[in-house]
Amino acid sequence: MELNQSNYYGRDANGLFFSVSQYKDFMKCEAMAMAKIRGEYQQPSTRALLVGSFVDSYFEGTLPEFMRQNPEIFTRRNELKSEFRKANEIIGRVAADATFARFMSGEKQRIMTFSLFGVEWKMKMDSYLPGICITDLKVVANFKSLPLWRYDLQGAVYQKGVEQVTGEKLPFYLAAATKERVVDLDIFQIPQTTLNLAMDEIGFSIQRYIDVKRGLEPPKYCGHCDYCKSIKAATIRNYNELLEG
Repeated sequence: MELNQSNYYGRDANGLFFSVSQYKDFMKCEAMAMAKIRGEYQQPSTRALLVGSFVDSYFEGTLPEFMRQNPEIFTRRNELKSEFRKANEIIGRVAADATFARFMSGEKQRIMTFSLFGVEWKMKMDSYLPGICITDLKVVANFKSLPLWRYDLQGAVYQKGVEQVTGEKLPFYLAAATKERVVDLDIFQIPQTTLNLAMDEIGFSIQRYIDVKRGLEPPKYCGHCDYCKSIKAATIRNYNELLEG
């Protein structure tokens, strides 16, 4: 299957390829990951995700189209809601910074497919500068939250993907901006030692997820994600459980 911007997120592509986001889904809840692959569950879009997509679309050159496709970002008076006015502020701040702009000056949304751990993977890079670096754009509440999102896993896979396709092992950077009252911005390089550890982690756990995706093993239910709560049946529980921890 040849991937493009139109089919990259489609059900067929998700069934055929692993991706970093799919791998993270399996980490969170195998049952939820499989429901998404089968098209039985769609994770609701949040305001935070929409704000990030708003800024992403600016760098992709698709902001007008994004605004047309997401009328919920506007008030009844057809004005941008406060979160998206903040997104505009972030765009103005990062676009005016020479270092930030340089790291985001590569090929936008470059798709690559490759083999890793015996299965096919897909990835789409925010900014790809051949021979120089891979950069991913992140809009976050604050810089301290970056490690919580496990972008080291993303960096490890993206680096390995480019290496598989081109033969070049490129450094991986996060071009990050915050949604704080005063926008902060910096470029974070994820060290190679950290990327190596992340790749080792994926290699250790991926076979289980491959087997689940192929139907060789039943998926485990985490019991507390939105998907698990949406399909659960009521049980009789002890009230005192709520007092523990």
